[in-house]
Amino acid sequence: MEATPLLDRSSDKFHLIGENGDYLPINGIKEWWRVFCIETVKLWRIGGPIVFQVLCQYGTYSVTNMFVGHLGDIELSAFSITLSVICTFSFGLLFGMGSALETLCGQAFGAGQVHMLGIYMQRSIIILLATCVLLLPIYVFATPILKLLGQENDIANHAGVYTLLVIPQLFSLAVSFPAQKFLQAQSKVAVLAWISFLVLVSQVFLCWLFIQIFGWGTTGAAAALDLASWIMALAQFGYVVGWCKDGWTGFSWFAFRDLWAFVRLSFESAIMLCLEVWYMMSIVVLAGHLDDAVTAVGSLSICTSIDGWESMAFMGVNAAISVRVSNELGLGHPRATKYSVYVTVFQSLLIGILCMIIILATRNYLGIIYTNSETMIRAVARLSALLGVTMLLNSVQPVISGVAIGGGWQALVAYINLGCYYIFGLPLGYVLGYVGNLGVMGLWGGMIAGVGLQTLLLLLVLYKTNWNKEVEQTTERMRKWGGQDVMEKSHSYQIPSKNVKP
Repeated sequence: MEATPLLDRSSDKFHLIGENGDYLPINGIKEWWRVFCIETVKLWRIGGPIVFQVLCQYGTYSVTNMFVGHLGDIELSAFSITLSVICTFSFGLLFGMGSALETLCGQAFGAGQVHMLGIYMQRSIIILLATCVLLLPIYVFATPILKLLGQENDIANHAGVYTLLVIPQLFSLAVSFPAQKFLQAQSKVAVLAWISFLVLVSQVFLCWLFIQIFGWGTTGAAAALDLASWIMALAQFGYVVGWCKDGWTGFSWFAFRDLWAFVRLSFESAIMLCLEVWYMMSIVVLAGHLDDAVTAVGSLSICTSIDGWESMAFMGVNAAISVRVSNELGLGHPRATKYSVYVTVFQSLLIGILCMIIILATRNYLGIIYTNSETMIRAVARLSALLGVTMLLNSVQPVISGVAIGGGWQALVAYINLGCYYIFGLPLGYVLGYVGNLGVMGLWGGMIAGVGLQTLLLLLVLYKTNWNKEVEQTTERMRKWGGQDVMEKSHSYQIPSKNVKP
């Protein structure tokens, strides 16, 4: 059985790896450099395709925004509200719930229980489809909800229409996310990258066809997004069923058993990630109360869209480090887990610094690809400094969240996110933006302070983590969240982790 790239003793020229496959204690700069190189290769062998996949997936949304932005400022602001508020709300919830699979599938794969992955995926699809049904009222009543949140009537009315049109896209996520996590846990990430790239190309073509050729305007943009989303979902699920014979053993009634334990883990994962995703969504909502709301919302939406490219890339790194952590914990390798985390955080910080420099150097040209309005372009340029700082902080925070998912710490991180974002950052942004009359700059500045505090606390959690204890708790977590009865039945099929080939 092929597993996630593990520690290979056959090429251990520096005597870094012990008999159990884990790293030996490391002393000296040369040994640290060797470990850094090994872990870099392991990270990007998984993370590279995932980053590319996530960027392409996000590109389907961003391309749609670009086409709509050239239809007019009202259309841009309204469609941005649809994507960045309503769709982001559901995206965050479903993505968070689907991320429970990163914990269970990753640790089960590391422990050799590959046959359980298909059952976990089916459970996740069932839970996510039910969640989509519960989310429908938000889509149906989007216009009054947005007006209640203080959006201008023109923006809210248009956004309500667009939201109804993208309901099919909502249900595609219930299939797409579990299939992605199933494949990522086994490091079968190349196929995800190819599917996402082809869907991105299809989205560009569909937007051009529906908007430019057929003249359907924003209706065409929504139709293109729906169609592209379902192409992605069906292609990923089709690959799982047709080509993943180890992890997929067919549809099983076990998927309906012990659902409640799985729901609890899914809910904890959702709360953790939703508090992060909704945080930036809330600033767009608050900006709708400012003077000249069209410019405020539009310029902020462009900045969040640009920031989204980096955030999506680091969601790929988030998934990669989650796979590394969960696999190594399942294998019982505490040092390999710890070193992979340290290397990933360091490299992500360097990437964040580079992104900030690029944003500051190109601040006067950032808005051009989204709009022809000179007013909007100047507004984006004024926000570029805050955008750069946000991108720096966002380079580290998603990585630590990925570690939390891989290790099963979702509840702890959810509490940290709640305190830093909504008790500290959001009220501070409101005070600076409205009481201090700093407008969008104040709103965003206060919220950046919340992200900074959260990042510091998560780094402290990492520093204090006892990885040996985390390894000991892995089996109990799998029994608790994976379903005790099913796990007991699966023991007769379990493959000892020591037999997993490097």
